[in-house]
Amino acid sequence: MAFLSHLINGVSLGSIYAIIALGYTMVYGIAKMLNFAHGDVIMIGSYVSFFTVAYLQIPPVLSIPLAMLVCTVLGVSIERMAYKPLRRAASLAVLITAIGVSYFLQNAAQLLWTSNPKVFSSIAGNTSFSLFGGGVSISLTAIITVAANIIIMVVLTWFTGGTRMGKAMRACSEDKDAARLMGINVDFTISVTFAIGAVLAAVAGVLLCSMYPMLTPTTGAMPGIKAFTAAVFGGIGSIPGAMLGGICLGVIEILGKAYISTQLSDAIVFIVLIIILLVKPTGLLGRRIQEKV
Repeated sequence: MAFLSHLINGVSLGSIYAIIALGYTMVYGIAKMLNFAHGDVIMIGSYVSFFTVAYLQIPPVLSIPLAMLVCTVLGVSIERMAYKPLRRAASLAVLITAIGVSYFLQNAAQLLWTSNPKVFSSIAGNTSFSLFGGGVSISLTAIITVAANIIIMVVLTWFTGGTRMGKAMRACSEDKDAARLMGINVDFTISVTFAIGAVLAAVAGVLLCSMYPMLTPTTGAMPGIKAFTAAVFGGIGSIPGAMLGGICLGVIEILGKAYISTQLSDAIVFIVLIIILLVKPTGLLGRRIQEKV
């Protein structure tokens, strides 16, 4: 029963990683860049939700739309001001800029809201359900998190494959110059991609703080890195791969804490990633792309 309980916790944590990883994989798949400020957008969305609940006295679940709106504006603004001028710059310049944006958001949050932890209110309260005669307990927050992960993956898969904007995104992913010649507004398409990633960040932030209720300016840093690991683990650029990688990562982390060491759980996660990449460099569901010279 203890193993099943750890497994449930791992899947719920992995679902949060998967939602964050979907944001990473969308941006990388379309814009071919790693937005390392993504984890800090998660933190901003969590603060928006926290202060909305604290000052407006509304249920935490109703604060999610406002968090999504603020994160969307923030994500698009970051893309326009920080990344768009570097569209044709070397990938290293974009990477350094992303790290700089990340530190800027963390320090801005620290100046605005201090480093004192805030206690976050769960979107589902303390409601939980007993399974197998009370041997295993599952919280309503965990159920909502897993369900949200599945719904988001299905909607994104449909969106990228069955809508006009989704097809434009796929075209930009293949060749931006060719897409531009075919009449696709590449800059607008990339902005929409960042907006989608920011919306996912807001949802993930609220779910993360509902499960682990301490909120600080660095709340999104480690989950962001782990979610990026999950995206690589599953095959970055693949939507099902991001979901699979996130869930696998969450399960490995929780089982590592339970049966090996709480101090070494993070190291175990990254060791497993290294092993997977040595065996299959493209990730679990990634595909090798051959470039013609």
